[in-house]
Amino acid sequence: MRGRFITKETLEQFKKYLLEEEKSTVTVEKYLRDTAAFMAYLTKREVTKELAVAYKQKLIDDGYAVRSINSMLASINCLFSFLGWYDCKVKTIKLQQQIFCSEDKELTKAEYVRLINAAQQKKNDRLNLIIQTICGTGIRVSELQFITIEAVKRGEAMVNCKGKIRTVFIVKSLKKKLLQYAKEKHITTGSVFVTRSGNPVSRTNIWREMKALCKDADVNPNKVFPHNLRHLFARTFYGIEKDIAKLADILGHSSINTTRIYIVSTGDEHRKRMEKNEACHIKNAALKGDST
Repeated sequence: MRGRFITKETLEQFKKYLLEEEKSTVTVEKYLRDTAAFMAYLTKREVTKELAVAYKQKLIDDGYAVRSINSMLASINCLFSFLGWYDCKVKTIKLQQQIFCSEDKELTKAEYVRLINAAQQKKNDRLNLIIQTICGTGIRVSELQFITIEAVKRGEAMVNCKGKIRTVFIVKSLKKKLLQYAKEKHITTGSVFVTRSGNPVSRTNIWREMKALCKDADVNPNKVFPHNLRHLFARTFYGIEKDIAKLADILGHSSINTTRIYIVSTGDEHRKRMEKNEACHIKNAALKGDST
């Protein structure tokens, strides 16, 4: 078939290219999912810049969040680069850096504790420790496989993600809990978090089990997913250290701009800071008035 058409064979070639570029499994799956959606939109039409722009507008009209749209466009642009169709690439949507986030999206420390307690009440020790491990180390759910018995005993795990290797420290209290859990489950080597058949726990199962805790924990289900635990770790760490560069290294981010997304305060916290700032201005103005 001549011309610029995207077929199943095209996506298979694209997949091979991504794997050769050593993209992570999660990244490969996402890129293929996004490009397959674009292929479905084309309905066997030849790719043009106009159609690519129209697809971008469709995503906007369908109500997707700006970050989601930009993420999908990045996948499609990567495919265009692979095929040499550079003139078809579309610009992402410019988004001003948010200075605060919505309270109904970010998990609080109190809600985290309630999730832990709910998991404990359900006697789901594995999920209980998975939640504590992600929130205690800041790792991605896909990186749980690197929390092995050997790593726990050393007190640090060597995490390999997106072609980068970083050291993740496991604090003493978490180390003790993990070793006790492993002893009870007769896990002597390899990954700590495995299924009954010995395979690593999938992100889908973790997501499903976390959602099942929401009612008992009295937490909005929209807040409960593994990545939000990583956000909570980031906000807590930054609140103590105030070092965004160090936090970026811990999280495995290549850009500090990505890390900034993780540490934005909630709207309520931002409002309190604004009110505190206003109170200081009023107090200073009053003091100046008294001195005249």
